[in-house]
Amino acid sequence: MAKDAVGYALTALNRLASSEVLDKMGMRKTVERLAYTLTRSGFQVLTTTARAFKSSNPGSKPTRLTAPGHTRDMFDLGVTDEQQMIRDSVQAFAREVLLAQGESADDAQRTSDDVLAQAQELGLNFFAVPEALGGAASERSTVTSMLVAEDLANGDMGQAVAILAPMSVANALTQWGTAQQQDKYLTTFAEENPPKATIAVCEPRPLFDPMALQTTARKDGNHYVLNGEKSLVPLAAEAEIFLVAAQTDNGPAVFIIEGGTEGLTAGDDPSMGIRASAQRPLKLDNVRIPAENRLGNDDFDYRAFVDLGTLGWCALAIGTCQAVLDYVVSYCNERVAFGEPISHRQAVAFMIADMAIELDSMRMLTYRAVCRAEQNKSFQREAHLARTLVKEKAMKIGTDGVQLLGGHGFTKEYPVERWYRDLRAIGVAFGGLHL
Repeated sequence: MAKDAVGYALTALNRLASSEVLDKMGMRKTVERLAYTLTRSGFQVLTTTARAFKSSNPGSKPTRLTAPGHTRDMFDLGVTDEQQMIRDSVQAFAREVLLAQGESADDAQRTSDDVLAQAQELGLNFFAVPEALGGAASERSTVTSMLVAEDLANGDMGQAVAILAPMSVANALTQWGTAQQQDKYLTTFAEENPPKATIAVCEPRPLFDPMALQTTARKDGNHYVLNGEKSLVPLAAEAEIFLVAAQTDNGPAVFIIEGGTEGLTAGDDPSMGIRASAQRPLKLDNVRIPAENRLGNDDFDYRAFVDLGTLGWCALAIGTCQAVLDYVVSYCNERVAFGEPISHRQAVAFMIADMAIELDSMRMLTYRAVCRAEQNKSFQREAHLARTLVKEKAMKIGTDGVQLLGGHGFTKEYPVERWYRDLRAIGVAFGGLHL
């Protein structure tokens, strides 16, 4: 929507610039300077006005989900029958819908409403909302969320982020939201038309550390006033609910902000990859929200909040790397040079073997970290190890995918160039996701 507004405004300015009226009024230079500024930097647009969120009858205690009954103390890679059923549906959707729409979504810099509507039919949001609040979740399964993220990204990472961002907000509200926050916001995710929502953590500066935020939240009576800027925020111009990380007097915290709040604006700065997630910068200029919109109570764990998001990005990278591997294996077996498939060449075969080894390593570290999180064990170390390996090997797999296709890998006719660009995001992405 915001991009359309920019287009309409520029069209109007162009028509005005061609009018002789400007010369008669002596305003041509002023209008031309305005048109140049807007074209160069993009409009700052208001975020989407949120629906009327109301808290009707909150309970005295928030609703929490417990770990699955089959969870053991040991690292277990077994997939339950229910998880396999979910995976079968998600994999079919990723293969038949997301993969086919990947290129057009990347060009449009957004995921189409039709794709989002089809994704809603999978009922993923319902699995993030407890049964007591109208959803379908009877237990908390971080592993299931990870598997869903991996399978969606196997179709297209950018669209996967757009689909998972609202589910991630619902997961965070389920895990840490107060009774009032759950009644007011979480219940809407179980409705027929769930809200678009997203998480904003990353900030536009080198070597960003999510534990050292420059976005601030100052307590002012019964309110908080937030100032700062976020970057790479999925669905920034469309979301009705934002979970924004900001620094308070007693450390980092997360705040619930409704779209359309005064002082909250989204910019226009297209990213290199995952463009279908409609990422934009988000500016907070004296955004005033009630103190009750600070996420959670004393049980809120900001470090775990960040780490669960990090593992979400690792899962996306694994799914995309699997797509790269599957594609290059097929391509190299079919591509004939000097009378035989290029996969017969030792250098090619060894490169593909290394990609498979690295992918399995990424998967094992990520699975282990997520499994520990589901078992309510400490997982900060494991999450850090997973991210360290994934951000290095995922980019290498993307690079090798382009290399194996030779000149074809450098063209948009083949999807590996898009996967290469998407995988570059793993090294800088924070926020947007929460398992």
